Amino acid sequence: MSETSTAHEPPVVVGVDGSEHSLRALEWALGTAEDVGAPLVVAHVRSEALQLGAARIASLGATPELPDTVARAARTVVEERGHRVPVRYDSLDGAVTDALPAAARGARLLVTGSRGHGGFSSLLLGSTSRTLAMTAPCPLVVVPHEARAASLGGGTEAGRVLLGLHPEETADGVVDFAFEAAHHRGVPLEAVTSFRLPPPQGALLAAPSPALQVPPPLPLADDAKALVSEAEREQEERLRPFVARWPGVELVPVVVPGDAAGRLVAGSQDAGLLVVGRHHRHHLGSLLIGSVAHAVLHHAHCPVAVVPPGESRS
Repeated sequence: MSETSTAHEPPVVVGVDGSEHSLRALEWALGTAEDVGAPLVVAHVRSEALQLGAARIASLGATPELPDTVARAARTVVEERGHRVPVRYDSLDGAVTDALPAAARGARLLVTGSRGHGGFSSLLLGSTSRTLAMTAPCPLVVVPHEARAASLGGGTEAGRVLLGLHPEETADGVVDFAFEAAHHRGVPLEAVTSFRLPPPQGALLAAPSPALQVPPPLPLADDAKALVSEAEREQEERLRPFVARWPGVELVPVVVPGDAAGRLVAGSQDAGLLVVGRHHRHHLGSLLIGSVAHAVLHHAHCPVAVVPPGESRS
């Protein structure tokens, strides 16, 4: 696809700050933009000092000409690598958590690293990425830092797209995003539905004394099998229209009892992208990303896409 033909496509926007984490995100964003035939916007929010300096110069009636060294470094990385899509470099002012969402309005994706400059090395996810996961106007992809990232071995499942699916709660746009991502990458889509088995009824009765307490019995095998069968039926019904819409995507349905976040994190070790949905606003107005999204953002080994309801592009 030529650069001219991509000029009017919704862009992939990547936030950079010069850190190794953001340059890793830049590399991922550029590759994805080329895969889907979209232009790339490399956005850097200038430091407070640089913003104040530019404002002071402007107040004196002069045109501020303060070079953005981070944008310049990002341009060097991109040009040395080469690219097949248009690339634009934007220097932004304001708070990062306000400026990046504004730059990503109408975008296909917003991409960031898991941490930036100034973060504690012990943190798995920076505060900026956490905030953007709740406020980005388009799907946000958080690219993990190198110490957390998996090394794909090239097996038949390596690079597949993982979808965390709750048949009743996951929005259509989230499911469609995952199918489209698998389509563009030419990889299978593994849809994971995980649920907790209810405790046996007897386990709900308190023992009369701590000395008499015993571990609750496991659910009967027949009961567990029936619950799994019902979950498989619900998942198949939920995915049926998407299978028809994306006939070229190989679907791998997985239904297992257990912890959904743990299953997704384990699967991310040989996946190329993990897709989860972002919750709607809470009834009190606060934004939520949900416990599963929160867990995978902190622990997944591959890039994680947090998709707001209503989104379908990837």
